Amino acid sequence: MLAGLEAAELPADAIEVGRIADAWGIKGWFKVLPYSADPEALFSSKRWFLLPTEKGVKTFTGTVQLAVKEVKEHSDTVVASAIDVDDRNAAEALRGARIFISRASFPTAAKDEYYWVDLIGLNVVNRQDEELGIVRELLSTGPQTVLVIEYQLDGKPQERMIPFVSAYVDDVDLAAKRIRVDWLADY
Repeated sequence: MLAGLEAAELPADAIEVGRIADAWGIKGWFKVLPYSADPEALFSSKRWFLLPTEKGVKTFTGTVQLAVKEVKEHSDTVVASAIDVDDRNAAEALRGARIFISRASFPTAAKDEYYWVDLIGLNVVNRQDEELGIVRELLSTGPQTVLVIEYQLDGKPQERMIPFVSAYVDDVDLAAKRIRVDWLADY
């Protein structure tokens, strides 16, 4: 196993947030491909959990913990350095590793802002208390985000899309695992 990596157990609340793309420079820095356009979790956490991909990383197996020294934006990418990853060869050995961070390490979202991962799986009901389905995923359409809601109709899975904007979303109650919307079941 590489220096700087120690075997670890993946936290129960671990979220995959990106992967290591390649080495960057000669002093052990590496490029990170974040899965979010706003990768705040990468910047706030000093402990990353790495898992190898099917193809790629051959230098470790299972889950390992990486102690992060610094993460920063550079041009149009994110670069990072870690304790005991001191040269290009060590950084190259991490290429392809999947990065997970404990959800508890994410920065606190501002009022009326939510992490997508927290919305997936929530029940969606309308003002008439009709069940509209469960959030399966979210889509970024540029100007707005859209909730993709999965529901059953005559025993067959269906989907509906609701813009995640204040004109349609009345309330998000994470504790109750519910989103209330101004949307009719037959839209």
